[in-house]
Amino acid sequence: MSDGPSRDRGGRGRSRGEDVSDDHDTPRPTGRIRSDIAHNARVWNYWLGGKDNYLVDRAIGDQVTEMYPSIGEVARADRAFLGRAVRHLAGDLGVRQFLDIGTGLPTVDNTHEVAQRIAPESRIVYVDNDPIVLAHARALLTGSAEGATEYIDADAHDPEAILAGVEPTLDLRRPVAVIMLGILNFVLDTDEARSIVRKLMAAVPSGSYLVLTHPTLELGGDGNAAAMRFWNENATPPITARGRADIESFVAGLELLEPGIVSCARWRPDPRADDSAVEVAQFGVVARKP
Repeated sequence: MSDGPSRDRGGRGRSRGEDVSDDHDTPRPTGRIRSDIAHNARVWNYWLGGKDNYLVDRAIGDQVTEMYPSIGEVARADRAFLGRAVRHLAGDLGVRQFLDIGTGLPTVDNTHEVAQRIAPESRIVYVDNDPIVLAHARALLTGSAEGATEYIDADAHDPEAILAGVEPTLDLRRPVAVIMLGILNFVLDTDEARSIVRKLMAAVPSGSYLVLTHPTLELGGDGNAAAMRFWNENATPPITARGRADIESFVAGLELLEPGIVSCARWRPDPRADDSAVEVAQFGVVARKP
Protein backbone atom coordinates (compact mmCIF):
# COMPACT_ATOMS: atom_id res chain seq x y z
CA MET A 1 0.00 0.00 0.00
CA SER A 2 0.92 3.63 -0.26
CA ASP A 3 -0.70 6.97 0.25
CA GLY A 4 -1.90 8.08 -3.18
CA PRO A 5 -3.83 10.89 -4.88
CA SER A 6 -5.01 12.17 -1.53
CA ARG A 7 -2.43 11.24 1.01
CA ASP A 8 -1.83 12.19 4.61
CA ARG A 9 1.83 12.93 5.28
CA GLY A 10 1.52 13.60 8.96
CA GLY A 11 3.29 12.06 11.87
CA ARG A 12 1.55 10.46 14.83
CA GLY A 13 -0.27 13.61 15.88
CA ARG A 14 -3.59 14.78 14.57
CA SER A 15 -3.91 16.84 11.44
CA ARG A 16 -4.67 20.50 11.65
CA GLY A 17 -8.22 21.57 10.92
CA GLU A 18 -11.52 19.96 11.95
CA ASP A 19 -11.79 16.23 12.54
CA VAL A 20 -13.72 14.18 10.03
CA SER A 21 -14.94 12.05 12.91
CA ASP A 22 -16.74 13.26 16.02
CA ASP A 23 -15.02 11.62 19.01
CA HIS A 24 -14.05 8.89 16.55
CA ASP A 25 -17.64 7.61 16.47
CA THR A 26 -20.03 9.87 14.60
CA PRO A 27 -18.93 10.95 11.11
CA ARG A 28 -20.05 14.21 9.65
CA PRO A 29 -20.00 13.73 5.85
CA THR A 30 -20.46 16.73 3.64
CA GLY A 31 -20.60 17.25 -0.12
CA ARG A 32 -18.93 14.41 -2.03
CA ILE A 33 -17.45 12.88 1.14
CA ARG A 34 -18.55 9.26 1.61
CA SER A 35 -18.38 7.55 4.98
CA ASP A 36 -19.60 4.15 3.76
CA ILE A 37 -16.39 3.11 1.98
CA ALA A 38 -12.77 3.39 3.05
CA HIS A 39 -10.73 6.04 1.26
CA ASN A 40 -6.97 6.16 1.01
CA ALA A 41 -6.52 9.68 2.42
CA ARG A 42 -8.42 8.83 5.59
CA VAL A 43 -6.91 5.35 6.02
CA TRP A 44 -3.42 6.80 5.60
CA ASN A 45 -4.34 9.38 8.21
CA TYR A 46 -5.45 6.58 10.56
CA TRP A 47 -2.22 4.61 10.08
CA LEU A 48 -0.29 7.72 11.08
CA GLY A 49 -2.30 8.28 14.24
CA GLY A 50 -4.56 11.03 12.91
CA LYS A 51 -8.25 11.58 13.66
CA ASP A 52 -9.55 12.55 10.22
CA ASN A 53 -11.14 9.18 9.46
CA TYR A 54 -14.30 7.12 9.80
CA LEU A 55 -15.06 3.74 11.35
CA VAL A 56 -14.89 2.08 7.95
CA ASP A 57 -11.43 3.55 7.37
CA ARG A 58 -10.19 2.21 10.68
CA ALA A 59 -11.65 -1.24 10.04
CA ILE A 60 -10.01 -1.52 6.61
CA GLY A 61 -6.80 -0.01 7.95
CA ASP A 62 -6.64 -2.60 10.71
CA GLN A 63 -7.21 -5.44 8.28
CA VAL A 64 -4.50 -4.21 5.92
CA THR A 65 -2.12 -3.86 8.86
CA GLU A 66 -2.80 -7.45 9.88
CA MET A 67 -1.97 -8.57 6.34
CA TYR A 68 1.01 -6.25 5.89
CA PRO A 69 2.34 -5.16 9.30
CA SER A 70 5.06 -2.90 7.89
CA ILE A 71 2.57 -0.46 6.34
CA GLY A 72 3.20 1.93 9.24
CA GLU A 73 6.92 1.89 8.52
CA VAL A 74 6.18 2.65 4.86
CA ALA A 75 4.03 5.61 5.85
CA ARG A 76 6.64 7.06 8.18
CA ALA A 77 9.48 6.49 5.71
CA ASP A 78 7.55 8.19 2.93
CA ARG A 79 6.85 11.12 5.22
CA ALA A 80 10.50 11.45 6.23
CA PHE A 81 11.61 11.21 2.60
CA LEU A 82 9.49 14.25 1.75
CA GLY A 83 11.22 16.35 4.36
CA ARG A 84 14.71 15.29 3.33
CA ALA A 85 14.03 15.83 -0.36
CA VAL A 86 12.51 19.29 0.11
CA ARG A 87 15.30 20.35 2.45
CA HIS A 88 17.91 19.24 -0.08
CA LEU A 89 16.15 20.96 -2.97
CA ALA A 90 15.52 24.22 -1.16
CA GLY A 91 18.65 24.32 0.96
CA ASP A 92 21.39 22.79 -1.19
CA LEU A 93 20.07 23.25 -4.72
CA GLY A 94 18.32 26.60 -4.44
CA VAL A 95 14.89 25.48 -5.69
CA ARG A 96 12.24 28.08 -4.90
CA GLN A 97 9.15 26.64 -6.63
CA PHE A 98 7.33 23.43 -5.70
CA LEU A 99 4.35 21.71 -7.33
CA ASP A 100 3.05 19.10 -4.88
CA ILE A 101 0.52 16.80 -6.59
CA GLY A 102 -1.68 14.63 -4.39
CA THR A 103 -0.94 16.55 -1.25
CA GLY A 104 -3.45 14.84 1.04
CA LEU A 105 -4.62 15.92 4.46
CA PRO A 106 -2.56 18.78 5.89
CA THR A 107 -0.41 18.40 8.97
CA VAL A 108 2.79 19.88 10.36
CA ASP A 109 5.85 20.20 8.13
CA ASN A 110 3.99 20.30 4.85
CA THR A 111 6.06 21.05 1.76
CA HIS A 112 5.61 24.81 2.07
CA GLU A 113 6.62 24.80 5.73
CA VAL A 114 9.82 22.87 5.07
CA ALA A 115 10.74 24.96 2.03
CA GLN A 116 9.85 28.35 3.51
CA ARG A 117 11.68 27.58 6.71
CA ILE A 118 14.82 27.48 4.57
CA ALA A 119 13.84 30.09 1.99
CA PRO A 120 10.83 32.23 2.96
CA GLU A 121 10.41 33.38 -0.64
CA SER A 122 9.58 29.85 -1.80
CA ARG A 123 6.37 29.41 -3.77
CA ILE A 124 4.27 26.26 -3.47
CA VAL A 125 1.16 24.97 -5.23
CA TYR A 126 -0.66 21.98 -3.78
CA VAL A 127 -2.90 19.83 -5.99
CA ASP A 128 -5.63 17.46 -4.88
CA ASN A 129 -9.26 16.72 -5.70
CA ASP A 130 -10.43 14.93 -2.58
CA PRO A 131 -13.33 16.69 -0.80
CA ILE A 132 -11.86 16.13 2.65
CA VAL A 133 -8.58 17.67 1.55
CA LEU A 134 -10.52 20.57 0.05
CA ALA A 135 -12.31 21.07 3.36
CA HIS A 136 -8.93 21.29 5.09
CA ALA A 137 -7.29 23.43 2.41
CA ARG A 138 -7.32 26.52 4.59
CA ALA A 139 -4.66 24.86 6.74
CA LEU A 140 -2.40 24.65 3.71
CA LEU A 141 -3.01 28.20 2.58
CA THR A 142 -0.80 29.72 5.24
CA GLY A 143 2.75 30.50 4.29
CA SER A 144 5.40 33.13 4.68
CA ALA A 145 4.68 36.71 3.73
CA GLU A 146 7.67 36.66 1.39
CA GLY A 147 6.53 33.59 -0.55
CA ALA A 148 3.25 32.12 -1.77
CA THR A 149 1.21 29.03 -0.99
CA GLU A 150 -1.79 28.02 -3.09
CA TYR A 151 -4.12 25.03 -3.44
CA ILE A 152 -5.89 23.97 -6.63
CA ASP A 153 -8.64 21.39 -7.00
CA ALA A 154 -7.49 19.17 -9.87
CA ASP A 155 -7.09 15.48 -10.72
CA ALA A 156 -3.66 13.87 -11.08
CA HIS A 157 -5.00 12.13 -14.18
CA ASP A 158 -5.34 15.53 -15.87
CA PRO A 159 -1.89 17.14 -16.08
CA GLU A 160 -3.14 19.78 -18.50
CA ALA A 161 -5.61 21.08 -15.92
CA ILE A 162 -2.90 21.09 -13.26
CA LEU A 163 -0.52 23.08 -15.44
CA ALA A 164 -3.27 25.52 -16.38
CA GLY A 165 -3.95 26.23 -12.72
CA VAL A 166 -0.47 26.74 -11.29
CA GLU A 167 0.13 30.18 -12.73
CA PRO A 168 0.54 32.91 -11.61
CA THR A 169 1.64 31.37 -8.31
CA LEU A 170 4.38 29.46 -10.11
CA ASP A 171 6.43 30.79 -13.01
CA LEU A 172 6.90 27.85 -15.37
CA ARG A 173 9.81 29.64 -17.02
CA ARG A 174 11.82 29.03 -13.85
CA PRO A 175 12.77 25.66 -12.29
CA VAL A 176 10.06 23.78 -10.42
CA ALA A 177 10.27 20.72 -8.19
CA VAL A 178 7.38 18.45 -9.17
CA ILE A 179 6.48 16.27 -6.17
CA MET A 180 4.52 13.05 -6.77
CA LEU A 181 4.66 10.99 -3.59
CA GLY A 182 2.50 7.87 -3.56
CA ILE A 183 0.27 8.99 -6.41
CA LEU A 184 1.24 7.16 -9.60
CA ASN A 185 0.38 3.89 -7.86
CA PHE A 186 -3.25 4.99 -8.18
CA VAL A 187 -2.88 5.42 -11.94
CA LEU A 188 -3.34 1.78 -12.86
CA ASP A 189 -2.23 1.97 -16.49
CA THR A 190 1.54 2.30 -16.63
CA ASP A 191 1.52 3.99 -20.03
CA GLU A 192 -0.88 6.62 -18.68
CA ALA A 193 1.24 7.11 -15.57
CA ARG A 194 4.33 7.55 -17.72
CA SER A 195 2.47 10.03 -19.94
CA ILE A 196 1.40 12.10 -16.93
CA VAL A 197 4.98 12.41 -15.74
CA ARG A 198 6.27 13.31 -19.19
CA LYS A 199 3.64 16.00 -19.73
CA LEU A 200 4.39 17.60 -16.40
CA MET A 201 8.15 17.52 -16.86
CA ALA A 202 7.87 18.78 -20.44
CA ALA A 203 6.14 21.90 -19.12
CA VAL A 204 8.93 22.88 -16.71
CA PRO A 205 12.36 24.18 -17.74
CA SER A 206 15.84 22.76 -17.45
CA GLY A 207 16.97 22.66 -13.83
CA SER A 208 13.59 21.41 -12.62
CA TYR A 209 13.24 18.26 -10.51
CA LEU A 210 10.95 15.26 -10.15
CA VAL A 211 10.44 13.86 -6.65
CA LEU A 212 8.73 10.48 -6.68
CA THR A 213 7.80 7.59 -4.39
CA HIS A 214 6.01 4.40 -5.40
CA PRO A 215 5.15 1.09 -3.67
CA THR A 216 6.76 -2.07 -4.99
CA LEU A 217 6.59 -5.80 -4.46
CA GLU A 218 10.37 -5.74 -4.63
CA LEU A 219 12.53 -4.67 -1.67
CA GLY A 220 10.80 -7.21 0.53
CA GLY A 221 7.27 -6.14 -0.36
CA ASP A 222 5.93 -9.52 -1.43
CA GLY A 223 3.59 -9.61 1.54
CA ASN A 224 1.91 -6.45 0.27
CA ALA A 225 0.33 -8.27 -2.70
CA ALA A 226 -2.51 -9.79 -0.69
CA ALA A 227 -3.06 -6.50 1.16
CA MET A 228 -3.35 -4.64 -2.15
CA ARG A 229 -5.87 -7.18 -3.45
CA PHE A 230 -7.90 -6.76 -0.27
CA TRP A 231 -7.73 -2.98 -0.62
CA ASN A 232 -8.88 -3.03 -4.23
CA GLU A 233 -11.87 -5.18 -3.26
CA ASN A 234 -12.92 -3.12 -0.25
CA ALA A 235 -11.69 0.47 -0.56
CA THR A 236 -11.08 3.27 -3.01
CA PRO A 237 -9.27 4.19 -5.20
CA PRO A 238 -7.63 0.98 -6.45
CA ILE A 239 -3.86 0.65 -6.25
CA THR A 240 -1.02 -1.08 -8.08
CA ALA A 241 2.61 -1.80 -7.30
CA ARG A 242 5.43 -1.44 -9.82
CA GLY A 243 8.98 -2.67 -10.19
CA ARG A 244 12.25 -0.86 -10.69
CA ALA A 245 11.99 -1.02 -14.49
CA ASP A 246 8.72 0.95 -14.38
CA ILE A 247 10.22 3.56 -12.07
CA GLU A 248 13.18 3.86 -14.42
CA SER A 249 10.77 4.54 -17.26
CA PHE A 250 9.16 7.37 -15.29
CA VAL A 251 12.50 9.14 -14.89
CA ALA A 252 13.86 8.35 -18.37
CA GLY A 253 15.72 11.35 -19.77
CA LEU A 254 16.27 12.86 -16.32
CA GLU A 255 19.47 12.90 -14.29
CA LEU A 256 19.18 10.86 -11.09
CA LEU A 257 20.48 12.41 -7.90
CA GLU A 258 22.51 10.06 -5.76
CA PRO A 259 21.79 7.43 -4.55
CA GLY A 260 19.39 6.87 -7.46
CA ILE A 261 16.29 4.69 -7.22
CA VAL A 262 16.30 3.16 -3.74
CA SER A 263 13.97 2.44 -0.88
CA CYS A 264 12.71 5.86 0.18
CA ALA A 265 14.02 5.12 3.67
CA ARG A 266 17.53 4.84 2.20
CA TRP A 267 17.47 8.04 0.15
CA ARG A 268 20.01 10.30 1.86
CA PRO A 269 19.06 9.27 5.41
CA ASP A 270 19.63 11.85 8.11
CA PRO A 271 22.83 10.83 9.96
CA ARG A 272 21.39 12.34 13.12
CA ALA A 273 18.36 10.06 12.97
CA ASP A 274 18.02 6.35 13.59
CA ASP A 275 18.49 4.87 10.13
CA SER A 276 18.62 1.27 11.29
CA ALA A 277 14.97 0.62 10.42
CA VAL A 278 14.13 -2.19 8.03
CA GLU A 279 14.23 -1.13 4.39
CA VAL A 280 10.67 -0.36 3.27
CA ALA A 281 9.14 -1.57 0.01
CA GLN A 282 8.63 1.90 -1.36
CA PHE A 283 10.91 3.32 -4.04
CA GLY A 284 12.08 6.89 -3.71
CA VAL A 285 13.91 8.97 -6.30
CA VAL A 286 14.80 12.57 -7.07
CA ALA A 287 15.81 13.43 -10.62
CA ARG A 288 16.84 16.61 -12.43
CA LYS A 289 15.70 17.77 -15.85
CA PRO A 290 18.89 18.57 -17.82
